[in-house]
Amino acid sequence: MPPAMKILSGLLTLVTVGMIIGAFLQLAFIHKLESESYSGSGVIHFENDRESETLRLGYVKPEIVSWSPRIIVLHNFLSMEECDYLRAIALPRLQESTVVDVRTGKGVKSDVRTSSGMFLNHEERKYPMITAIEKRISVFAQIPIENGELIQVLRYEKNQFYKPHHDYFADTFNLKRGGQRIATMLMYLSDNVEGGETYFPMAGSEDCSCGGKTMKGISVKPTKGDAVLFWSMGLDGQSDPNSVHGGCEVLSGEKWSATKWMRQKAAS
Repeated sequence: MPPAMKILSGLLTLVTVGMIIGAFLQLAFIHKLESESYSGSGVIHFENDRESETLRLGYVKPEIVSWSPRIIVLHNFLSMEECDYLRAIALPRLQESTVVDVRTGKGVKSDVRTSSGMFLNHEERKYPMITAIEKRISVFAQIPIENGELIQVLRYEKNQFYKPHHDYFADTFNLKRGGQRIATMLMYLSDNVEGGETYFPMAGSEDCSCGGKTMKGISVKPTKGDAVLFWSMGLDGQSDPNSVHGGCEVLSGEKWSATKWMRQKAAS
C-alpha cells in the first residue's frame, strides 16, 4: 500500500475509533442519569424531585444503533401528553415545508421534501412544557440549550417523504448564525404509521425497511414518544458525510415529528 494511502487509512481509523468512544461516553452519561434516579431498593424517586420529572429519569431508555455515524434511539423520550401538546400547537400553523437554498440560505420549496411544518416561536419556547423538553434535549445531548434552534414540528401524510440529505450546512449564510449544526434530536409524535422510517443509508450494510422497500443501511421506525439523537459532526470537528439520512415514504396514517437542531455555539 502506498504511504499516502496508509496515512489516509490510519486517519479514517482514528476518526471511526473516536466516534465509537464518543458514543460510549454518551451512553455512559445517560446510564449515569438513569442510575442516579434509583434508590438502593431499586425504586424510582420522583416525589418532590422536579428535575427527575423534567428529564424523565427512569423512563427514557437509550439504545445505540450505530457507532459511525453516531446514532442513539431514546425510547420514551417524550410523554404521550407532550407529543399531543406539540401536535396541538402546530396543527393550525402548518405550511408546506421548504429546504435551505445553499446560495442564499433561505427556505425554498422543493420536491426533495414533501411535508408540512412550522417552527415554534420564542414566546412558545418559554411555555413550561416546551422548556422541560428543551432542557431534556440539552442534558441528553450534552449541548447547551442556547445552542439549539427553535423546535420544528412536521407532519408527513400518505406518500410524503424527505429524500436523503445532510443536516449540516453547505452555505456560508447559515454558518453565521451559531456555526455548524453538530447534532439533531428527532422526536416522534404519532403512532400507527406504516412506513415513514428515518433512514440512514451509510450506517451499516444490513437490510432494513424503508417505506415498504428493502434497502441497505439502518432505519428507525417512528414510535410515539421515541427520539433519535444523531451527530452531523464527528469528534474530529469535521462534518460527517455518513450522517446522511432521510424520511421514508409514509404508506398509511400520518407521521408527526419534532426536530431540534443543535449548533456549535448559541443559535440566534
